[in-house]
Amino acid sequence: MTSDANGSDKQCSVLVVNCSGRETAHSQALRLRGFRVVEVAEWPADEIALEHEIVIIVLRRLDSVAVTAARMRAKPRFGNRVLIGVTESAPSAVERRHAILAGYDDLAGESRDSRVLIARILRMLRSRPEYRCLVPDKNRPAA
Repeated sequence: MTSDANGSDKQCSVLVVNCSGRETAHSQALRLRGFRVVEVAEWPADEIALEHEIVIIVLRRLDSVAVTAARMRAKPRFGNRVLIGVTESAPSAVERRHAILAGYDDLAGESRDSRVLIARILRMLRSRPEYRCLVPDKNRPAA
């Protein structure tokens, strides 16, 4: 686990970059699961992106998938953060593979079940020890 400046465990943080103006159910589902979610409507400055372990890009068009992935991965110290694209409709297997080859960790549709997306995010975080953070278990009562 990483700790913040006060020495306490750091809550997992998701940056949702939504330049499309479309609403998605994923942000609310992530909040309900225990993630700290920050939404922005414009492309984030480098220091904003670096505050989060997970970055979700709500794509205007699927043909911009390679450009947006390259733009995020090129940010200084962006490293191996979890990067996910969200499209208006459910992506095909070919579109998903193309997005992963372009630099995304995953590609999901807006209408896709958020539980699947959250499960994938948690699996990706476990494989990245440099981004250890705490996702409170909402199903367990506080001690």
